[in-house]
Amino acid sequence: MDLFADLHIHSCLSPCGDNDMTPGNILGMAKVKGLDAVAISDHNSARNLPAAQIIAEAYDVLLVPAIEITTSEEVHMLGYFPDVQTAVDFGEMLKAHLPPRKNKPGLFGEQRIMNEDDEIIGEEDALLIGATDLPLKECASLVRAVGGVPVPAHINRGANGLLINLGMMPKEPEFTTVEVWRHLPCQPEPMEGRHVLHSSDAHYLEDISEPEFVLHLKEKSVAALLDWMRTPRTI
Repeated sequence: MDLFADLHIHSCLSPCGDNDMTPGNILGMAKVKGLDAVAISDHNSARNLPAAQIIAEAYDVLLVPAIEITTSEEVHMLGYFPDVQTAVDFGEMLKAHLPPRKNKPGLFGEQRIMNEDDEIIGEEDALLIGATDLPLKECASLVRAVGGVPVPAHINRGANGLLINLGMMPKEPEFTTVEVWRHLPCQPEPMEGRHVLHSSDAHYLEDISEPEFVLHLKEKSVAALLDWMRTPRTI
């Protein structure tokens, strides 16, 4: 079946995310825009996913649990997980690998934890915008070990894109899916034999994707999406 998706969206838990990016607002905008599936992928944490899951079920939008992990090389890598609790637990593990510094909301932005009524129930004090001490290869292995799929984020954009940061697509770890920023050119080789995601990386509600990127899956489920992501693309 065909599903319109945006698989890279930041909530107000990310310090770079606008405070209007609450779980309710994100899922509501996704529903209004006609999206079938979204991934809320905050920096190095998943603490807004439990609330988002409740809201997604009410709106009949598939929530794909995700985290945007910053590796020790300062490469951004998306981890997609089989369920919310696995993502939350993974985020708690990542917290121990972040720099031992507190967030400064006035400098980096607030890191709001929300409930299903879009009420603030806490603030994450760890500096989520920092890089973990986990190398790219180890991060990918850890994501796979819990049943998830690692996907390099916006490989052709910014200092944290894999191709910009490393200058190449490494042989290890092997990735079966990559995210490409569609508004910039990307050399073809890193996309060959891999699935390609085009997502918004939205930090503001108006930047959430229109129904343009289509997933062709056997069913509307996280399991079907992860199976598709981890299976090499046939040419």
